[in-house]
Amino acid sequence: MTATTSDGKLSARLIFIALGAALGGFVFGYDSSIVNGTVDAVEHEFGLNAVTIGFTVSCALLGAALGAWIAGVVSERVGRVRTMLFASILLIISAIGCGLCFSAADLIVWRIVGGIGVGFASVIAPAYIAEVSPAAHRGRLGTMQQMAIVLGIFVAFLVSALLVFVMGSADAIGLFGLAAWRWMYLSLVVPAAIYGLLALRLPESPRYLVERGRFVEAATVLTRDMGMNAGEEAEKKIEEIRATVHVERRQKFSDLLGRFGFHPLVWVGILLSVFQQFVGINVIFYYSTTLWKSVGFAESDSFTISLITSVTNVVATIVAVLLIDVLGRKLLLTIGSAIMTLSLGMMAVAFAQSVTIDGAVSLPGNWGIVALVSANLFVVGFGATWGPAVWVLLGEIFPNSIRAMALGVAAAAQWIANFIVSTTFPALADAGLALAYGIYAVFALLSLLFVIFMVKETKGRTLEDMKL
Repeated sequence: MTATTSDGKLSARLIFIALGAALGGFVFGYDSSIVNGTVDAVEHEFGLNAVTIGFTVSCALLGAALGAWIAGVVSERVGRVRTMLFASILLIISAIGCGLCFSAADLIVWRIVGGIGVGFASVIAPAYIAEVSPAAHRGRLGTMQQMAIVLGIFVAFLVSALLVFVMGSADAIGLFGLAAWRWMYLSLVVPAAIYGLLALRLPESPRYLVERGRFVEAATVLTRDMGMNAGEEAEKKIEEIRATVHVERRQKFSDLLGRFGFHPLVWVGILLSVFQQFVGINVIFYYSTTLWKSVGFAESDSFTISLITSVTNVVATIVAVLLIDVLGRKLLLTIGSAIMTLSLGMMAVAFAQSVTIDGAVSLPGNWGIVALVSANLFVVGFGATWGPAVWVLLGEIFPNSIRAMALGVAAAAQWIANFIVSTTFPALADAGLALAYGIYAVFALLSLLFVIFMVKETKGRTLEDMKL
């Protein structure tokens, strides 16, 4: 079976391969957001304050940064598929540890372990999908990573909401004497195991195989999975790949270094990652239930609002799938930055109107509606643009000679930025939600300038065309 049919459409086999790799995105979206429903219960269970609960929520991001940093090295040593298997195993261990934890310190350790698995998955999925995709369809297939992430976020919210609905609250005791929030963590075992099983059925990346000198296997993947003709066409592609990778030696960290610390292209990848997080998107998914409760919504309503937001994110990502190979990456990012700047600014204005009545905070008049609409507009702006486009770009902007290592560094920067935003949000929220969203709006505006002046279009270019 070929990668494309006679009319140029993608084959079912290549779509399956991309989906199998993208399931890592589902698992890390699920892992990142299942914590949303556990925040208040964990805070109450272990007597945590704003700083300690912030670290408990975001500590997995430190593990993810570490996992992302070393994922490039691991994937270069053992291959892309085995790296996916390692990610699956770490996530299963983490889910069990978090669900059965006996203290906040214990929970933090297991969340860091899961974070390392998430870091592995976050690097290997975009790299692998880019390396097995035809240039004409790389953007569409690459967005499957983000689609999987937002579906993971959605399912995590759904599972949390169902557990709260059935058991009454996140700290209610249920089956086997375990609280609902513990079952939220344990539920990750299922998608993590499925991810590992599917990874066993995936072919190895042809770029990795060529780099290891396994040319016959690479030719098989190129013809069977990527739709190339056996013989001259496949041999020509192998020669193109050989010219852009180091067959004689493995990638090294020093390959990424340049005049300003890193090579300018690596800095572009790092800044794409940082801006993607500094606009505050994960605050919506990590803290949304707590956020809406803090301005007067009931717990059940807060879960419902969070669920609606995650559905909005899924719909927005579908838009990105349809547009990314039409409009291109740069225009999509530009539009997204403009929408995010506007919507975050409106959220800052709305939260500035909050009042306290009898000790409870609420948004008067129609400001609650303004905040909700602005939050969902922000999710649309991000989900249709910066969410998927950054992962697509990270998978394709780097040349073959440094792709795995450079993507690992860029993804590590993303998780560190995510950690900074997630850890500081509770303290910022205590100081005022208007301040928090005002800061995110400023970074959205800076991201617009960055895209205009620093990001180059990659639509339609082959991976072998990418140069330092």
